[in-house]
Amino acid sequence: MIRTILLRTRESFWFLPAVFGIGAILLALGLVFLDRTVANDAVTGTFFLDVLSASGSRAILSIIGTSMLTVAGTTFSITISVLATTSSTYGPRLVRNFMADRANQFVLAVFTSTFLYALVVLQSVHTQVDDNDSFVPIMAVFFAVLLAVLDVAVLVFFIHHIADSVQITTLQHQVKSDLSDTIDLLYPDDPGGVVPPAGVTSSEQSQPIAAVTGGYVQRVDLQKLARIGSSRRCVFTVAAMPGTHVVPGEPLLEVVMSEPGASASDLQRDVRSSFTLGSARTPHQDIQFALQQLVEIAVRGLASGANDPYTAVSALDLAGESLIPLFRRPVPPSHLADGDGITRVVCVWPTAEELAGAVFTGIRIYGLEHPIVIHAALRLADRLATASSTGSRRSRVVSETGRLLTAFEATAPDPDTLERVRAASVAVLAHEGRETR
Repeated sequence: MIRTILLRTRESFWFLPAVFGIGAILLALGLVFLDRTVANDAVTGTFFLDVLSASGSRAILSIIGTSMLTVAGTTFSITISVLATTSSTYGPRLVRNFMADRANQFVLAVFTSTFLYALVVLQSVHTQVDDNDSFVPIMAVFFAVLLAVLDVAVLVFFIHHIADSVQITTLQHQVKSDLSDTIDLLYPDDPGGVVPPAGVTSSEQSQPIAAVTGGYVQRVDLQKLARIGSSRRCVFTVAAMPGTHVVPGEPLLEVVMSEPGASASDLQRDVRSSFTLGSARTPHQDIQFALQQLVEIAVRGLASGANDPYTAVSALDLAGESLIPLFRRPVPPSHLADGDGITRVVCVWPTAEELAGAVFTGIRIYGLEHPIVIHAALRLADRLATASSTGSRRSRVVSETGRLLTAFEATAPDPDTLERVRAASVAVLAHEGRETR
């Protein structure tokens, strides 16, 4: 639950500005208090602010506050414009990448917190006309000037960052990074021994635990399920893996109880709290969605309106950077045991073969008119077949290559292009029947 909250907080535009805003208010109150505590005579020699009157300080703070709020609104408008352009060009699911961008959150937080700081300090400035007791918080005003100088540097940084973030190469690398992180999480180099499903026997049939709300399964806390299974002496078989859409009443998992008399209501409540449901898919445990984003960029580059096959080529190359390590790793265990070595959770993650099949299916449907994309797909296939740690993975890659070649031949390309594609496919098809290293 805590991890889910942290992930959702990271992808929100409000959290960092809220933290910075509270900090700015506290800093402003603290410096004003320090100015009241320390006699003004002790700081009148500070740089140039000793010559400022109350009206001059108010003018400075008003200019800083209003300008920072204006700049914050402008940067937010630019960000929204970039979001709209990116979602229409490369896919609406990439919006979350901008939402999770710490740089965008930081820039918005700096500008809004500077406005709040100036506002709090401004209300502490008094003249004799106001209450017969003039007060100018010299140190607080001086710090506001320093913040304004810093904000200029932040504005320049934001312009550079937003110009860089809309480039397709930057977007692809962000998506590829999410995919690699998900692979490292779900398919580790050393998954440990596969625990066979044993240890709990029951004459009772499995019972489903259904969802009470609808949405996409974003995360399943398998460790928590294993602890629940250990304490309740039951075995769970997860039916709704991350990325699955469920409606109320559909099963989240099946449970086999060794003690039928256990409290079913408490068990259902604890099990449902292990599932995080939301209105959209996220890549944190949903590897198919993480890969789908990269494939979507490639497919949109092949659309008639974009006609950008080089975007698809780079997307395939980046997909290879993530899938090649996956093809070298062992199959992850489908059973999770407790501390006593007894199986408590059974779950099946997508196989490497299925993930590779999704990539080649997209190219086979949308990329046949672009020989350069076919060559990139064949290059990916050769790399995956070479890296395959099992014969089934290699056979799937060879099979997908054969389907791709057959589909390309059906488009009746010119003889020279067809000959080059066939020559490129020879290296992949030669992997058929080779021994696993």
